[in-house]
Amino acid sequence: MGKVAMGATVVCAAAVCAAAALVVRHRMKSSGKWARALAILKEFEEKCGTPSSKLKQVVDAMTVEMHAGLASEGGSKLKMIISYVDNLPTGDEKGLFYALDLGGTNFRVLRVLLGGKESHVVKQEFEEVSIPPHLMTGFSDVGQDVVGELTKAMERIGLDMRVAALVNDTIGTLAGGRYNNPDVVAAVILGTGTNAAYVERAHAVPKWHGLLPKSGDMVINMEWGNFRSSHLPLTEYDQTLDAESLNPGEQIFEKMISGMYLGEIVRRVLCKMAEEAAIFGDTVPPKLKIPFILRTPHMSAIHHDMSPDLKVVGTKLKDVLEISNTSLKIRKVIVELCDIVATRGARLSAAGIVGILKKLGRDTVKDGEKQKSVVALDGGLYEHYAKFRTCMENTLRELLGEEVSENIVVEQSNDGSGIGAALLAASHSQYIEVEEP
Repeated sequence: MGKVAMGATVVCAAAVCAAAALVVRHRMKSSGKWARALAILKEFEEKCGTPSSKLKQVVDAMTVEMHAGLASEGGSKLKMIISYVDNLPTGDEKGLFYALDLGGTNFRVLRVLLGGKESHVVKQEFEEVSIPPHLMTGFSDVGQDVVGELTKAMERIGLDMRVAALVNDTIGTLAGGRYNNPDVVAAVILGTGTNAAYVERAHAVPKWHGLLPKSGDMVINMEWGNFRSSHLPLTEYDQTLDAESLNPGEQIFEKMISGMYLGEIVRRVLCKMAEEAAIFGDTVPPKLKIPFILRTPHMSAIHHDMSPDLKVVGTKLKDVLEISNTSLKIRKVIVELCDIVATRGARLSAAGIVGILKKLGRDTVKDGEKQKSVVALDGGLYEHYAKFRTCMENTLRELLGEEVSENIVVEQSNDGSGIGAALLAASHSQYIEVEEP
């Protein structure tokens, strides 16, 4: 009996040891996967780094490309388009003006009554309709002047109106900003897409071959989303996103800072973590493989979650990606990932703005003279993503220094594609005294 008991004891001991060994191996395996997840995050953070020294290189590169784009057509990735807008609103405008806002799917007509310095916008109203599918896919007069074609169309139906200006939303934002503040020198859109426009001295535009405008100014539409430089902190995720996009090699700056792409960059990093570190289990969640399923508003909600257990993060993962039962440490990693992507985008945006200010000679204090410079900002990314906005504004101060920063103001300017267009029509028309309709 003693030998049997001893044998049983040995068998039990062996079983316990085997079980313990399995637990250890499982823990080692789990520990290895977690270490891999953290390694992916750390590597990504390092590649996304935007120290002041790198940002100053981006600033200089932006300024160089601006000069090149102004010198000749095709001289730079920055198109630096001459807008032919040489007068911006002053606030003195009076009269009744209309703006036609043609978007991707909707068409909006605005009517704005301006009352001059004392009352500014007296009244505004609009009507909006969806664009019928057959008009979005129908034939058009290719290569024709849009203003001329619109004028002919209005004449055909007996509409007694004159087209005063044709502008994009960025120039509209600049006009709206200048209407409210004469110190506005530039406008930036940070939304689904991104762009910038600014007021240049006409004599500083070598590719302008006509007579210089009486104002001495010319609004330049930069199309800065197409900016590219070796100093931009591109990662493998940016490169694959670009390669798989509809316009590979184009709009590189936009793909790093705009709302269209920030959430997608986060998704791509999470995919790698899921594949190589199994952070969501042994299989990659199917929804996580869908491009652009994680939108920037989702990312913003995750990034701003301040709850102790990061409940919002868990909810977004479940609702958007159908990923349930995530641990707190995984949620923390995802928040950190969002912070890395947003921080890079915000700091690069600030560098772009400083590049414009440097081109205008407004990035320094000269001979003790302080000149106020206001940049009008519009777009959902700037308006609704608080941490992005705060980081961008802090970076502006970091790059400009305290003395210059005191004279640089960022102001939100809404509805550039609407009210701004009406204001531009007013500034390019003779004043018309009218009664309120």
